[in-house]
Formats: sequence, C-alpha cells, structure tokens
Amino acid sequence: MHQGPAGAALGTVFAGLGFSLSLIVAIGAQNAFVLRQGLRREHVLPIVIVCAGSDAVLITAGIAGIGALVLAAPWAIAIVRWVGVAVLVLYGALAAKRAFRPGELDPASGSGPAGLWAVLGACFAFTWLNPHVYLDTVVLMGTVGNGYGANRWWFALGAALASAIWFTALGFGARLLGPLFRSPVAWRVLDVLIAITMFVIAVTIALEALHDGV
Repeated sequence: MHQGPAGAALGTVFAGLGFSLSLIVAIGAQNAFVLRQGLRREHVLPIVIVCAGSDAVLITAGIAGIGALVLAAPWAIAIVRWVGVAVLVLYGALAAKRAFRPGELDPASGSGPAGLWAVLGACFAFTWLNPHVYLDTVVLMGTVGNGYGANRWWFALGAALASAIWFTALGFGARLLGPLFRSPVAWRVLDVLIAITMFVIAVTIALEALHDGV
C-alpha cells in the first residue's frame, strides 16, 4: 500500500527512534554516570537535560552534514580521544576508591551530595569528550539519516526523542532500584562495575588511537 507524506514521515520518525536506541542503550561511561546519579537522586533533571540536549545538538549536526567535517579533521578526534581517556581513567579511579572505602559508599550519609556544577561538569565531559559520540551520533547517524532524503529531519526528530526517552527513564527510573541500594555492599558492587566499565572503555579508546597512529 502506498504511504502518503504523513505516513512516510511517521515511519521515518520511528526509524530514527529505533536506530538511536540501538546506539545509546548500552553499558557506557555516560549511562553509568546517569544511573549512579539517578540512584543517589542528585540533580537528575539537569543531567537528563544535558544528555538529551547534547544528543539533539549532535544529531542535528550530523544530519546537517557536519559529519563530513569531522571525518576531514582526524586531529580533532585524536585530541578528544586522549582527553577522553584521561577523564575515564580519573572517574574510574574515583569509583574504585569509593568501592574500597566503605565509609564513602552510603548514599544517605558519609560523603554529602555533589554540587550541581561539579555534576554538570562531569556530565558534559562524559558526553562531549567521548570520541565515539562523534563517530556514532554525528557521522553514523548523519549518514543513515541523510539516506532518508527529504524526510531526514523526521529521522532526526525520532533519534532525538529516543535519547530524551532513554535518559529520562534511566535517570528517574533508577530510583525504583532504591531498596536494593540501601546496602553499602550494593553500592560497592555498582562502583566496582562502574570502575571496570570506565577502565575498559579507556583502554579500548587508547588502543584504537594507537592503532590509528594518533
């Protein structure tokens, strides 16, 4: 059956939504950070806004064709890679420190809530200093989205909606796990997993950079 313009646009929105979810729903530095802040119920709304808003900007840039510029400037990706590795190692070390010092694990006492600006700074770092975000969100999303021709902006809308839905669910849905994380042991396990995730991603990015000779 032939689809009208409205049907084609709606189908493209769902295509963008599905493709975006396939990229962002995975264990990663940014998702681990959002999960932990959601469990602590600290500055969740600003974090969700930063993550979803950043994705919307990057998706728009990719659809607009900036992905070609990113590919044409490998030195920029190289800088982002190594800065990103440093940030991941630092945050992984902090998570490991929390895991092996039980006194720092209690979400209700011990170390107080982190300040808004410190949390947002970390959130921006995990988002914008991740080299994969430029290759996946800008280049890959831009390439696939532009394949829809005149409907490419409907694809972008679906992709941005997916990001907003995911980070909202992750940030605010984390509190449903609150009863489980009343125990410092659970926080120890979470921080160990976060540390391992950060270190593995850092090593992966570093090996990619060395393989590419940057």
